[in-house]
Amino acid sequence: MVKNSDVAQCLQSYWGHFLNFQRRVKKLLLKNDYTNLFEDVHTHVKESAEKLGSNGAALFIIHNDKIVTESYFGKQSNAKHARDVKADTQFHIASVRKAYIGFAAAYAIYNGYFSIDDPILRFVEESHLSAYEGVTIRHLLTHTHGLKIAAGKLISEYKPGESWAYRGPSIDLLTMIIKKTTGQSVADIVKEQVIVPVGFQSTEWIKMSQPHSKIANTIRDIDNPFWTETDVVDGSGMNMYVSAQELALWGYLHLREGEWGGKQLIPREIIQMATSIQTPNPSLPIQKNGFLWFVKDTNHIFNQIGDTVPKGSYQLLGYTNVALLVIPEENLVAVRMFNRYGSSEGYDYLKDIRSFGDTVYKCSIKTSAMQ
Repeated sequence: MVKNSDVAQCLQSYWGHFLNFQRRVKKLLLKNDYTNLFEDVHTHVKESAEKLGSNGAALFIIHNDKIVTESYFGKQSNAKHARDVKADTQFHIASVRKAYIGFAAAYAIYNGYFSIDDPILRFVEESHLSAYEGVTIRHLLTHTHGLKIAAGKLISEYKPGESWAYRGPSIDLLTMIIKKTTGQSVADIVKEQVIVPVGFQSTEWIKMSQPHSKIANTIRDIDNPFWTETDVVDGSGMNMYVSAQELALWGYLHLREGEWGGKQLIPREIIQMATSIQTPNPSLPIQKNGFLWFVKDTNHIFNQIGDTVPKGSYQLLGYTNVALLVIPEENLVAVRMFNRYGSSEGYDYLKDIRSFGDTVYKCSIKTSAMQ
């Protein structure tokens, strides 16, 4: 039986670690510099939350090594006595988790476990399947593999490298290959390399049957076919929950190319590999990717990064409409969080995310001009 004193002790320990981490963050980022120059972004996120039907949201922006915006809106769920969204509230980040998978892949390549252009036939058990022919690690990382599940079977819908499609098989294959070659899961690598040394308290893969009090309940349509639940916490599943602050700091670690607190925590080459364009044929009019990150190159109507956002910026967007945007040219990281899986009828997610990036950039250059 769990005693009340044990629960109180656990809570006291958690808050102690949380407050210590907050102090380290403020020291790392010099000082909070909250400014209404990013008020348009704040308004944009609130309006997006209303359009989505989200009752909880967050916004966190780091600009020129300062926290310039930190906002929390609403409740963690629709329950009557729901917890307010706070600094330690963890949101379901959906496909934004791929930034962590991409990091683990870059770590594995940097350390010689496999190469980016290795054929995946070297690693799969069902090597007889014709769909795998010609597919490399690079294709998996840049969504140019052509693999697709149709009628329960794995097929190839185009020759690897000749087109682009956002399909699930690549993630299952990548996480398997990382585990098979390194002996560590994606979660193991991220924890060992980043979460533990940095001291993150609100970044985790959770057992979805056992959510804790900091987890924002994800509002969704009951018949949404894309929603999955799992208790597997090795980094392969869509069950990663992160606070707005720690997702922004993950982006900031990338912006600083692996430097943390004045030290090179992660080899610069790992971050550069993950966040630069790795698409096999960059001249094709398709999305450009690094290691699963979307990287801005030229403007196209299908881009999820706004037209005004400068080349070399990179971003990930999740089905929960959570977004992590890094703009190196402006020394900026922006994160928005919502507790809504999918979207409401009439909501144009592509228009909204492009507008978010453009608004962030507009505010950042206005701020830079005044400094």
